[in-house]
Amino acid sequence: MPTPRIPLRPIRIPAARAAGAARTACAARTARTARTARATRSRWRALCAAVVLALAIGLLATPAQAEVQHPRQEWLRQSTAGLFLHWGMFTHPQHRDCATWERDVTEGGWSADTWVDEARKLGASYIVLATFHSRLGYARPWPSKVPGSCATERDLLGELVAAAKAKGVRVVLYMTDDPQWHNASGTETLDSAAYSKYKGQQVDLTTRRGFGMYSYDLFLEVMDKYPDLSGFWIDNDNEYWEENGLYEKIRERRPDWLLSNNNEDTPIMDTVSNEQKTGMTPAYDYPSAVTVPMPRLTEADYKLPTTGDWWYDGGDHEVDARLSTGRYITNAGSSIKSLMAETPMVNGKLPPQQEEFNDFMGKWVEPIRESVYGVEGGGYMYGGMQPGFWNDGAHGVVTVGRGENGDRTQYVHVVTRPRTDMVRLGDNGYTVRRVTDARTGEAMRFSQSGGHLSILGIEDWDPYDTVFKVETDGRRPLYPQSGVGATATSARTGHPAADLADGDFETYWDSDGELPVSVTLDLGARKHATSLAVNQREWSPTHARSSFGRPEDSARIKDYRVYASGDGKRWTQVRSGTLPSARGVRTIDVGDRAARYLKLEVRSLWGGPQAPEFYNQLRIDEIQVAYGRSKTTRTALPLEAEARRNRPSGAAHSVACGACSGARRVDGLGGGPRNSVTYRDVRAPESGDYRLQLDHTASADSSLSVSVNGAAPVEVPVAGDSPGVPASTAVSVPLKAGANTVKVFSTARRGPGLDRIAVAPLPPAPYTPKTTLTVRPHGLQWVGPGQRSLTITATLRLDDDEQLDDVSLAPRLPAGWTADGGPVTARSLRLGQTVRGTWTVTSPPGQDAGSADIPVTADYALLGRQKSVSDQVRVRPLPAGRIWAREAEDSANRFGSTGITGCGPCSGAEKVRNIGGSEQAAMVFPDVVVPDGGEHTLYLDYTVNGTRSFQVSVNGGPAAKVTVTDTGNTTPRTTSLPVTLKPGANTIRISNDTESAPDLDRISVSQGVSGGS
Repeated sequence: MPTPRIPLRPIRIPAARAAGAARTACAARTARTARTARATRSRWRALCAAVVLALAIGLLATPAQAEVQHPRQEWLRQSTAGLFLHWGMFTHPQHRDCATWERDVTEGGWSADTWVDEARKLGASYIVLATFHSRLGYARPWPSKVPGSCATERDLLGELVAAAKAKGVRVVLYMTDDPQWHNASGTETLDSAAYSKYKGQQVDLTTRRGFGMYSYDLFLEVMDKYPDLSGFWIDNDNEYWEENGLYEKIRERRPDWLLSNNNEDTPIMDTVSNEQKTGMTPAYDYPSAVTVPMPRLTEADYKLPTTGDWWYDGGDHEVDARLSTGRYITNAGSSIKSLMAETPMVNGKLPPQQEEFNDFMGKWVEPIRESVYGVEGGGYMYGGMQPGFWNDGAHGVVTVGRGENGDRTQYVHVVTRPRTDMVRLGDNGYTVRRVTDARTGEAMRFSQSGGHLSILGIEDWDPYDTVFKVETDGRRPLYPQSGVGATATSARTGHPAADLADGDFETYWDSDGELPVSVTLDLGARKHATSLAVNQREWSPTHARSSFGRPEDSARIKDYRVYASGDGKRWTQVRSGTLPSARGVRTIDVGDRAARYLKLEVRSLWGGPQAPEFYNQLRIDEIQVAYGRSKTTRTALPLEAEARRNRPSGAAHSVACGACSGARRVDGLGGGPRNSVTYRDVRAPESGDYRLQLDHTASADSSLSVSVNGAAPVEVPVAGDSPGVPASTAVSVPLKAGANTVKVFSTARRGPGLDRIAVAPLPPAPYTPKTTLTVRPHGLQWVGPGQRSLTITATLRLDDDEQLDDVSLAPRLPAGWTADGGPVTARSLRLGQTVRGTWTVTSPPGQDAGSADIPVTADYALLGRQKSVSDQVRVRPLPAGRIWAREAEDSANRFGSTGITGCGPCSGAEKVRNIGGSEQAAMVFPDVVVPDGGEHTLYLDYTVNGTRSFQVSVNGGPAAKVTVTDTGNTTPRTTSLPVTLKPGANTIRISNDTESAPDLDRISVSQGVSGGS
């Protein structure tokens, strides 16, 4: 769909930075090709060194980062979505030969226009065709002169390219690097003999190298035959392609074509695609799992049918409209392209439920098209208000116009509606002049103050996305980055602190793994400052997760402090707190300060050590300093503390507060009920329990007391954060239908300030805030005979901006088991806070420990409702004939760059994958304890598809190679080898430095040397 063009921002690459970028690219490619021969790696490293040297002397200064933004990418940057079609010889019903499949395609009435028209309904400006796919018979929908797999006589690809071009849609061709599924269905799909004859040499297409040679020829053929194609979508890399400069050849022959890589950020590629992310909260919030920072061109590829395969498997699977529309909108709100996968049948038509969804989308998007097409994500490098979680359960994103001043018009997308008739979000300094419902054009009432925009009196909610068009007069004053200096206590080479104040989102400051770490901003002279706008690099997910066995976690700021100084020597703390692990710019309001220097001290990050790539690795794109706030509107929010209709008593009085809603608050509430604010008309639609939110200011921990309709007061703890910036605490209160009286005071000597209160229904009863409960040991625990003891540690962390009360953490012991301590408790937990306990648990005396499941449970109250979260330690007796055993996923092991993934048939329902290919991709089993030294048998339980090898080293000795073969990679098998162990603790390393190894389920040891597996 046509959208306005905007000029690309010039790319500034000094020679030194270009050399650093080249080193990064070379290092990444070297790591990626670690499976190839050492000679190849040496040649590539030599080439990398030569390129770096050339860049250092200024010969090749432009290409190093030229792929981040390039004119050929502009059509995709303007796009919102694409249509991903998996369709080939093994589309249901599977065909066993190419000619029969092509006959059924033609006789079934296949038409390229069908696909193009379906794409347009979805707002997709491009189609990615996946036919040359490992699970679809490696079919080629074009007449090919290169033999080796199915090729049609009819030029289906050519017809699609022509039909798409006629209707303004582009076509990108999917290519796979992987031959391993060549015989998975019982039909050999790769013809090595035919290709060998064509090449005049023996080539085995079932090997990665042979397949790389074959597919390399196909890339060249396609480039020659289809000049109107728009590029290649590549499902990971092949070593042969890289060794023979495939991507460089594509750039040379088709410089206007795009290159996209799946799940891997390859420097020469234009686009990084992120496949089928799940497990987010909300489930539709795809961007929260993406690990590619702006302005890198990024895509989210996911299935529209909620069940079934990526290709048509014979079923008419449901499309979850809520999930699919939510992904579509949140991706647009993060400048991520939605590549939606549908499953055409042999005749090219889509199953009925997919057609129905496409018809719905064509009509549903039309009234809000200006908010979805031709926009960028708001709250990031392009400006805009705050996306993410808002008030009372609301969640959504913001989109802004493209180009200069595009952020003056913004669109607030409420994907999950709040429990009230109001949406309140951070305004990030924009002064709002008009708000309208984007679907109806109706003007909306709104209030703005204290850094927030509140859209009031909303009655017409769309079930999937309520959109408000917000017209602004621009953003509050920010000091120009050119006038701000930056230093840091630590910085990685090539990423100095100066990069976070240079106005360039292609550079960033890296803390070099140091924590705590601080950044000092120098304004050049003593100036007025109100807030810091922190743009953290969006290179990590917002939460702990695993992608294809690769452990990931948030590298975002958790605990922080802010200091101000006039001379850089004497510092005053002006703010402390916890930032949520969330995408988008984070605004830290510091009140109203006069200072030359502002220091941001980062105390901790959200990520844990289980994801070493992200652990303690802070990266910040930009930090800007604001010296003003958006204008306060005359329309006030309901239930402001300073409102005239309220009744203050005693010493309670209104004071100015620039960061508060209404720009004022009430102070003087300390000393008991004689100094109070009483709200006379707090309304509820019906009698029941409600969530009462108190927005308060406090310089030290304190409390507020709330009395409703004259009842006994309830004390609410208040955390000390800042005397001039409000925070929120909520409590459950009973209200009657109609008007209620709410009295607020403090029993502390000097109570907190009160900004406002807000009333909303309680969250739904099933709602549970997001927490992280970490229990160690992880993994099935194998124990020998007799009485046994285990040390269990557990940590509960609150990840949502809520408050948990009456927290208790403890193991729940099976009958006869004992523990050396009781529950660990906390009166309350707020965002980012933890409670931790350690216990030694012991099995019953006089008998074997046997099998036991030991739950570790955290109980707590949320708004008066009892909740709990639990994990368990599972104990099992050693397998017969074994004297020691440990799961691969056990927390006692060291994982390097490998990762844990689910495996239902495996002994502990998990296994470790991604072993091999580099020195870092290795597993280490410490403390392999045996009573006697000498010869033993080591058993390896594994899964594998094809033939792969482990390298096993004991106590740092030479590695023994263990080669295994199987199909499917889903059924655990066992192999063994003799090893020499010393009495007591041993260390076993399992790796493969040059190529991928099998996945590992468990290892175990028996006494003496066994005769076989």
